[in-house]
Amino acid sequence: MKRAEELLNSYKDSEALKLYEQVIVASPDNFEALCKASILHSRIGDRFSDETRKLEHFNKAAAYAQSAYTLQPKNAESNYAMAVALGAKAMVSGPKERLRNIHQMKPYVDAALQADSHHAGAWHVLGRWYFKMANLNFAERAACKMIFGGVAEEATNQKAAEAIEKAVSYAPGNISYYYDLACVYKEMKNTTACIDTLHKALSLSLRTQDELELSRRCNMMLQEQQKI
Repeated sequence: MKRAEELLNSYKDSEALKLYEQVIVASPDNFEALCKASILHSRIGDRFSDETRKLEHFNKAAAYAQSAYTLQPKNAESNYAMAVALGAKAMVSGPKERLRNIHQMKPYVDAALQADSHHAGAWHVLGRWYFKMANLNFAERAACKMIFGGVAEEATNQKAAEAIEKAVSYAPGNISYYYDLACVYKEMKNTTACIDTLHKALSLSLRTQDELELSRRCNMMLQEQQKI
């Protein structure tokens, strides 16, 4: 566990995941290893363009999250892992299943924040949830009405921005939070806030390929926004 944590902190996700899974084989009820393995599978799966490879990782993420949640259903990390796993599976699901997964995320995010109101990751997921639900297209809104009885009325771009702002305040070094916040401001047509957020993102120290890619996207969005 100690070595896995060291690898995780050194941004060596795949190596860390292998060790966490070794721990799980030896100790299936190791709560921390289950949560970390779930989050890592969601993160690593997101990097693949091939949907089959994505789904392999996302299915494992969901299984580990469910095991952790069964052990500690009120814990912030197990609820966060469940929300992230559902969001990941939504990416590779058909329209109806995608909406179902997104809809199921909300109670887990709420439970994570009830257990730890300073959980940056949970605030980020909540912000993304608000943003997605606030910007459903006509077909998705119709499907939500048919399956769930309607779209969550509390979901607005403003609430999305407020939630991701909290994520930024608790983890100011995470470029993905700034990028998603800038996307929300762009949708809101708040050019000043969008540009300010992007400048902050581009001032961060970068360590991984994922961060470099997000920095590239931030730079492209900044150039677009400065032309407005």
